[in-house]
Amino acid sequence: MSASVRSILEVKGRDVVTIGPNVTMAEAARTLDEHKIGAVVVVGMENRIVGIFTERDLVRSIGRSGAGALEQPVSAMMTANVYRCSESTTVNELMEVMSSRRFRHVPVEESGKLCGIISIGDVVKSRIREVETEAEQIKAYIAG
Repeated sequence: MSASVRSILEVKGRDVVTIGPNVTMAEAARTLDEHKIGAVVVVGMENRIVGIFTERDLVRSIGRSGAGALEQPVSAMMTANVYRCSESTTVNELMEVMSSRRFRHVPVEESGKLCGIISIGDVVKSRIREVETEAEQIKAYIAG
């Protein structure tokens, strides 16, 4: 039985770094650096998800437009159609989506509200914990 997103959030916490859509890419880059993260959720009214802005988006915008891109709003380069999961999504389901669609970060939403974010690193750590627990159970069974 695969763990759920809820179990990951219980371990890592539910804090999510967010910015508004009119923040410049330079400000977003500082936010990513300050928090040592690879993605920031872009929220609008009532803390509703309107996009996600990642390191890849930043690099792509500078590659296309040069340093001038840094003064553009994140809304110009963010991914607006954001894939979201819920707390009941299983780790295996999320791992499949993240692998096939090449996402590294997925916001968690319940009842239309942002309540967490899961990174590919969180998914990997969760799977390692599951495998280690299974191995311990098998060792205990064999020893017993």
